Amino acid sequence: MHGDPMMWVAGVRALYLQALHPRALRGVMQNSDFRRDAWGRLMRTANFVGTTTYGTREAAEKAGARVRKIHTMLTATDPDTGERYRIDEPALLLWVHCAEIDSYLHVLRRSGFALTDAQADRYIGEHRVSARLVGLAPEAVPADRAQLAAYFEKVLPELTAGPEARDVDDFLMRPPTHPLLVPARALLWRRVAHLAYASLPPYAHELYGRAVPSPTAVTRRLRVTGTLLRGVPARLRWQLPPKHILRAVSRLGPGSRPAPYKVGR
Repeated sequence: MHGDPMMWVAGVRALYLQALHPRALRGVMQNSDFRRDAWGRLMRTANFVGTTTYGTREAAEKAGARVRKIHTMLTATDPDTGERYRIDEPALLLWVHCAEIDSYLHVLRRSGFALTDAQADRYIGEHRVSARLVGLAPEAVPADRAQLAAYFEKVLPELTAGPEARDVDDFLMRPPTHPLLVPARALLWRRVAHLAYASLPPYAHELYGRAVPSPTAVTRRLRVTGTLLRGVPARLRWQLPPKHILRAVSRLGPGSRPAPYKVGR
C-alpha cells in the first residue's frame, strides 16, 4: 500500500484532519517553523513512514527512538488557560497516529486499491508497531476498523477549526513557492489539495466550512486520479528520494517488489 502514488493525496488529507485537534496542532505550530518549512516537515514525515515500512528493523527502531527523543524535549502552551503541556502526551500522539492511518486507508481504498475488510483490519492492526515506535502503548491503539471508528466518535467533541487550523488550510491551498513555480502550483498542487480536502469525513467539512462535491463525484475523482498515477511505471516513481523501496528491493531481492496484486497472497 505504501508504494502506491495516492499516498501523497492521503498524506495531505492527514494534515487537514490532524489540524482539527487544537491541542495537537499547537504542539506543531509552537515548536516548528511550519509556515516556512512545511515542505521539509512533509518530507520528514514521508521519510519516517518510508523507513518504518521499507527499512530494516534496526533503521525503524532508530527512527522511532529519534522521534521519541525529540518529542520529550518539546512543550506547548494553551493560550486560553496558560497551561503548559508536553507534546508527547499519549492522547496527542494517538490523534496524530489515527488521523494518518485513517487517511492512508481511506484514500487508497476509495481510489481503487482493492482491499477486503479483513485486509483493512490487518493493515490497521499492523500499525500498532509504528504507534509503538513513536511512544504509544500498542494495546491502547485501535486494532481494526471498528475500534478506529469508535475512537473518532469519542474524540469528535474535541475537534474544531480554530485560527491555527485555518492557517494550515490556507497554507495547503497556497503553499509558498518560487515565483516561476506558481503556475505549476495552481495547475498541480491545488488539485491535490482540493482532492485531499474533498476526501475528508463530513464532520471535517462542517468544521472547516468549505463546500465539497457530492461523495459520488469525489469518489470518481479519486478513482480517476488513482488510475492515472498508477499508470506511471513504478520504477520511475520510486526514483524520487529517498528511494526506500528501491533499497528494500535491492536488499531483499526482486521478489519483494511491492505490487497491489500481492495483497491477497
